[in-house]
Amino acid sequence: MPVNKKIKELQEKRRRVLLGGGEQAIEKQKAMGKRTARERIMSLLDKDSFIEYDLFVEHDARDFDMDKKSLPSDGVIIGTGTIYRAPVAVYAQDFTVAGGSLGLMHSRKITKIMDHALKMRMPLIGINDSGGARIQEGVNSLAGYGEIFFRNTISSGVIPQISVILGPCAGGAVYSPALTDFVFVVDNISKMFITGPEVIKTVLGEEISMEDLGGAKVHSEVTGNAHFFAKSEEECFEQIKRLITFIPWNNSRKAKAFEPGEPDKTYDPEKIVPDDPTLPYDVKDVIRSVVDKSDFFEIMEHYAKNIVIGFGRMGGRTTGFVANQPLEMAGVLDVDSSDKAARFIRYCDAFNIPIITLVDVPGYLPGVDQEHAGVIRHGAKILYAYSEASVPKLTVILRKAYGGGYIAMSSRHLRADFVFAWPTAEIAVMGPEGAANIIFRKEIMSSDDPEGTRKQKVEEYKAKFANPYVAAARGYVDAVIEPKETRRFLLHAIEISENKSVKLLEKKHGLPPF
Repeated sequence: MPVNKKIKELQEKRRRVLLGGGEQAIEKQKAMGKRTARERIMSLLDKDSFIEYDLFVEHDARDFDMDKKSLPSDGVIIGTGTIYRAPVAVYAQDFTVAGGSLGLMHSRKITKIMDHALKMRMPLIGINDSGGARIQEGVNSLAGYGEIFFRNTISSGVIPQISVILGPCAGGAVYSPALTDFVFVVDNISKMFITGPEVIKTVLGEEISMEDLGGAKVHSEVTGNAHFFAKSEEECFEQIKRLITFIPWNNSRKAKAFEPGEPDKTYDPEKIVPDDPTLPYDVKDVIRSVVDKSDFFEIMEHYAKNIVIGFGRMGGRTTGFVANQPLEMAGVLDVDSSDKAARFIRYCDAFNIPIITLVDVPGYLPGVDQEHAGVIRHGAKILYAYSEASVPKLTVILRKAYGGGYIAMSSRHLRADFVFAWPTAEIAVMGPEGAANIIFRKEIMSSDDPEGTRKQKVEEYKAKFANPYVAAARGYVDAVIEPKETRRFLLHAIEISENKSVKLLEKKHGLPPF
């Protein structure tokens, strides 16, 4: 056969496969406000950078008349490309082909690109849009999920893994995103749940919508399963692209450095924190007052708002930030905020990203609900994460640092490399009011003016303990600094920590308080 005829045959085969489930299925996909799998990949990657593999893979199932059905590309697209010229591996499930259901060959395509990403040490992005396991293939579908979960696990901490939920992600399928580093969801499009509304209605007799069960807002605000929330697919892809600029390709490298720039002068650290220690403020403004160009990329913005996590740059270098948020629950630590912070600390440590911690914490949240929810175990996660982290750890105590919260928030005792404190810092076992009421109880009760005596004792306690100088005298604080000096001290600390080396005890692994 002449070469040009062979080429035309190839072109025709490609044309048929590239149609996926056909024009009618594509129209139905778009009617739901969703792009096709290939459109999503092209929107995410640099123009003309995508190279597709396994285009002509087909399923080999024979039961339930499957041998009579053609499923183009077996419902999933895999390949490699670049984002801002950084290499990435990607797969996207094609809902127009058998609802993007996962069968044996479908899973083998995904595991093939996962193996490729791990071998080549590049980030992996998975776009999930699937009705779940392909029932007609029985246990082969379950085996496929297991192979994916195993690879998610061995790749963890080696290459960045990003999951994008752009349709249904149900049953066993949800565990792969849960094992990855970052999960992106889109309003009115993303759905994640183990058990669907129909089953819940049958078993429990409860009516619940798919959106209320496992929609984008639920996972962004309630469960904490999603790290980024977007209102459209386009916004979601822009979020992913931005994230890629902050993280390294793999755990043996550091994130790409950018041209540094001074923070916006409208963020004046001396005006952000009120003189009155009972008044709240937005700690994100403090972060913006120190990072390059005041550019802060927040993660899990809508979940456990009493703690703030995210990336910024200091002197052009990517830096992770963990900060108590006085605007929410006075910045107290609880079950959810401890989980949120601990996981982020471990991510930064795995990928060579220095951590800056901004402290204004009254302690751990008291109460029966928190105790029964396991605040002891969850609260210990943040202690474990900071203690284990070997990247540069810098701490700035802005205001309150009380009790266990002081220790947990990257204190010198958990081996923070540098601890700075503002003059407004209060470092003590507990707040002056409570401490004075306990320590001087008898004197207050026997006084002719109990309220006056109480106020006097509170001031005595503040003068003696609720300040940064007692801790500085013990060497627990390296320097008491003016707020306007914060960026300079942090930049210097990051610069001299560039080649930090810590030899950890030899062991198979520790046992975090999961």
